[in-house]
Amino acid sequence: MKIIITGSIGNVSKPLAVSLLAQGHEVRIITSNPSKAAAITALGATPAIGSLDDQAFLLRTFSGADAAYLMCPPKLNTDDYIHYVSVIARNYAAALQQAGVKRAVVLSSMGAHRSEGHGPIAGIHQMEKILSEVKGTAITFLRAAFFYNNFFGNIPMVHQGGIIGNNYPADSRLIMVHPTDIAKAVAEELLRPSTGTDIRYAASDERTAGEIATILGKAVGIDALPWVNFEDDAVKNVLLGNGFSLEMATRFVEIGVAVRSKFLWEEYDKTNKVQGIRLEDFAQEFAARFHAPVATQD
Repeated sequence: MKIIITGSIGNVSKPLAVSLLAQGHEVRIITSNPSKAAAITALGATPAIGSLDDQAFLLRTFSGADAAYLMCPPKLNTDDYIHYVSVIARNYAAALQQAGVKRAVVLSSMGAHRSEGHGPIAGIHQMEKILSEVKGTAITFLRAAFFYNNFFGNIPMVHQGGIIGNNYPADSRLIMVHPTDIAKAVAEELLRPSTGTDIRYAASDERTAGEIATILGKAVGIDALPWVNFEDDAVKNVLLGNGFSLEMATRFVEIGVAVRSKFLWEEYDKTNKVQGIRLEDFAQEFAARFHAPVATQD
């Protein structure tokens, strides 16, 4: 099969490409960064350099493809996130339909069944809505849980303050997923015969925030690492200081509110269970990043 992968060689896209190439498929990877071309070629894939804003580029790239993995890259400085996601989703929709791609898997998020109240997931909800209207392409929306890798962003906090936390309490329930488990699910779906539109969930493990703090703390040699429930405004100010636009800082704070409200997992809970890389295994990756030189933690 000829398969398109978006997301450059990121946390999901790279292991997905490696898996598909190992199975003998022809893989074309879209990236907006020309410096990634050599690494893509080294994998055995074909780089396609261009922008997701460019519908003509996508149509050329999708031409002749049998299947595609689609995701929307984050944009933390945008002042109109819904518009940003909608443009990319419409470009994907046009490329799928005009190129006649028969199969697609779209990276979505738990909580995308709702249109609002969960920050940037509102954009993913809109992406699902737009792509579900595509005719002639069988589409699976892969609703992923909270990425383990997000905890890497807490490493400076652990280093400097000996704490970890967010704007939800220690007894909050978190469902998490490893990017490798997402890549495995995407590969299975791309190669599975399908018609119409369906939904699959991707989740590796489930713990409370307090349990997460304990496990990650133990991995890095800190006994009883405390989980701290920060105020919403405090989290927003930190995000603004890290280059987030006001809209995106507000939306990311809203994710924490949604975790407190417990509705993110309501659709997932009806039929699904965690299965994949356990938190204790990811904790070893966290520890390796924690103890690495600062220059390698980006």
